[in-house]
Amino acid sequence: MSAALQMPKTEMTKAEWDARCDLAALYHICNYLGWTDLIYTHMSVRVPGEPDTFLINRYGEMFDEITASSLIKMDMDGNVIGTPGKFNSAGFTIHSGVYKARPDANCVMHTHTRAGGGIALLEKGIRPISQDALHVYDDVVYHEYGVPSSVEECEALGKSCQHGTCVVLYNHGLMTLGDTIHGTLARLYGMERACETELMARQMNAPIVPISDYVIGKAAERMKKLRATHEYGLLAWEALVRTVEAKGADFRR
Repeated sequence: MSAALQMPKTEMTKAEWDARCDLAALYHICNYLGWTDLIYTHMSVRVPGEPDTFLINRYGEMFDEITASSLIKMDMDGNVIGTPGKFNSAGFTIHSGVYKARPDANCVMHTHTRAGGGIALLEKGIRPISQDALHVYDDVVYHEYGVPSSVEECEALGKSCQHGTCVVLYNHGLMTLGDTIHGTLARLYGMERACETELMARQMNAPIVPISDYVIGKAAERMKKLRATHEYGLLAWEALVRTVEAKGADFRR
């Protein structure tokens, strides 16, 4: 049955319901990839046609419990719209800060993975030393750790994300943003892989094989063009949705 046929009988638009289904799928994909920290991280999507609202997870649900209808709808002032529900206040700070500063961003992902958390402890920890790193290196920015859930942190995040869509939150974790869910996921996958290979390299007590500046520059040119397309990350997204559905994920409800 299609997402549209399962849409609840409410005032909700089809565009919002489709966005809810995609965001719920994203949570199940993150669960499949192991990018979870119990209930404490969050992904969001701007509601199509309603630029001052976004959808985010209901605080307290595990990623594999999330469904399209369980997501919380919020405005940029922190008000829950429609069905009441708890939300993570630090999550609201992060996501609203990005959306207010970046009108072109339609999705934000934030994780506390071990690899991302490890690299977040190092000053400019991602180096251009692997193919994985070159997928994101030209677009990586670093954000100083601030006071969670504060107005100051919301504004500071808005400033940081003006300079790139792949953000290392110092002493904290990773964050990516993009104009599509699949593009935002592709960025985070690249970030996660870059962090994993970087941490492994730092443990081997051996010289790193360098990549030439010319190759680094050509990779940056290619990735900048690729990230600007709607197709960026789309095939992998479709494959991952099929994978979690085959494993029994029931998120379209």
